[in-house]
Amino acid sequence: MNWYYHSRDPRHKSPFGAVRTNETVSFRVDGVPSAMAELLLYLPDGPKTVPMEWDGASYRASFTAPNTPCRMGYGFRIDGRYFGAESGEARFSDAPQTYGLTVYDGAFETPEWFRHAVVYQIFPDRFFCADRKRFLNAAADYRAAGRPIFTHASWDEKPFYLPHGGAKEYVPDDYFGGDLSGIREKLPYIASLGVTCIYLNPIFAAHSNHRYNTADYLSIDPLLGTNADFTALCEAAKAFGIRIVLDGVFSHTGDDSVYFDRYHRYKTHGACESKDSPYYPWYRFYEYPNTYECWWNFDTLPDVEENEPSYTEFIQGENGVLKTWLKNGASGWRLDVADELPDSFIRGVRRSIKSFDPDAVLIGEVWEDPTNKVAYGEMRCYCQGDTLDSVMNYPLRTAVLDFVHGRMDAYALRDFLIGQQMNYPKPLYYSLMNLLGSHDVPRLKNSLAVPQDLRALSRAEQLLIDFTPADLRRAVTLEKLCAVLQFSLPGVPSIYYGDEQGMEGVGDPFNRLPFREGDGELFAHYAKLCALRASAPALSTGEAKFYAESGDVLVVLRYITDGRDVFGDSAENGVYLCVLTRGVGPRAYSVDCSAAGLGVYSGTAAPESGEIIRLR
Repeated sequence: MNWYYHSRDPRHKSPFGAVRTNETVSFRVDGVPSAMAELLLYLPDGPKTVPMEWDGASYRASFTAPNTPCRMGYGFRIDGRYFGAESGEARFSDAPQTYGLTVYDGAFETPEWFRHAVVYQIFPDRFFCADRKRFLNAAADYRAAGRPIFTHASWDEKPFYLPHGGAKEYVPDDYFGGDLSGIREKLPYIASLGVTCIYLNPIFAAHSNHRYNTADYLSIDPLLGTNADFTALCEAAKAFGIRIVLDGVFSHTGDDSVYFDRYHRYKTHGACESKDSPYYPWYRFYEYPNTYECWWNFDTLPDVEENEPSYTEFIQGENGVLKTWLKNGASGWRLDVADELPDSFIRGVRRSIKSFDPDAVLIGEVWEDPTNKVAYGEMRCYCQGDTLDSVMNYPLRTAVLDFVHGRMDAYALRDFLIGQQMNYPKPLYYSLMNLLGSHDVPRLKNSLAVPQDLRALSRAEQLLIDFTPADLRRAVTLEKLCAVLQFSLPGVPSIYYGDEQGMEGVGDPFNRLPFREGDGELFAHYAKLCALRASAPALSTGEAKFYAESGDVLVVLRYITDGRDVFGDSAENGVYLCVLTRGVGPRAYSVDCSAAGLGVYSGTAAPESGEIIRLR
């Protein structure tokens, strides 16, 4: 008999996936009797060995998870030889091969409303302009203060991407005039799609169209409106059952800000003007005032010292930025470049918003696996229950595109999906912001139209690509397929504004074109998926099983069968099968649905298609 252990098999490890602090974790290794089998634990305070006992059929051992959250590892040793892997089936080796295990705070909870949400991300300047006159007046005020600004005359113009107006480098200072009142006017449209949460890119006073160079955290950018306009937007959205999540840029400010004031445009003294400024301790100067630490060496984005007490209080305090905007109607925050913020700062953000509203959501921009990301030489884990509720699931986007373009088969996609299910704590896993598009990646339609990885190309190379009408028509078919998977997975589907209308564009700034309605068929597809998810709790908080029926067919089984979802909350029963097929020609499949109390379900999937089938 061969020795066998598989990390994704619940017979071999229980409970499946991440575990709570102080939870008993049991292991089983199949093998032969009369061997010396050991469970090897790699804990933060050092390794530990647990003898395994033969029960007549296999070797078993248990241990109690640490009482503090951590990321740990485990493996086995059989008669002196290491037995393990990073994932999947264990193999013998001369050196330890360790499985990862996330141990999270047993009290960790994420907002229930968010687990059932559908997110719609809006880049404010490019969505809708309700008051052109007010926008132009605000732009005139910018010019009067000596700030460069270009206002596009038409929604049909293209954004700038080359230096203009005598500048030596490209500067994102061209605006189309989208505003908060415009978003409020479009709420009926957003609600008709089935959206329940809007995530806004930065809206605070700044001096770029993306507004990631904050000038004043406590004021809405005048180009977008006023603080009262924001409150009015939140109140109007609430009437449609929609919540608003804000983008918090707390690792750096703009140089043209009330805090730094490099150009002497504010009445108070900024850190760059006087060492007596209350903001001076926020920044790291090397040679005052001209040399200072910057975000990615952009001198327009001076880094802040997040753990400076006065800055921490300004952001997290009782009258700080976080609570001010929650009081004004926001329902949560997304943290820009979360992996560049100290863990202690993120913990403070969490304490601050949860003390005001336990249902406020905290999302982080983390591009990699949030359970074991290495940032600036440090291992970071955002899944232990003391920092983030959710992360932007960019790895999912990469995996889906790789599958569609043949860089990954269905077996690898299945393993990727199971890997996320295993590594992430249940509260975070069911709150993942499952995106296929955002302001930081090329448009979904263009990414599907050609096999190249557009993000690997320069802007100039992207602009040389010929997206033929045939390529773009096929991309719509593929987008429907991808959206079906997106809405079938545990987590929160996130739609980037305009993707539901088939908007096109390569990388920044062409992925941020002014919103326009175009593809009614695609909109109807997304609206149908939103409606189905809203009516079927199994698709949001039901159990999930993943299968690959061939290299081209992925199947997701979602179900609730006992009137309770995975969190123990009362929920309507339902069994759904998502079938995803790539390539030409129909594909037959047969899926064992016994986990949901059913038998084998067989069918034939059309080529390049995605379908959600209700089985019960």
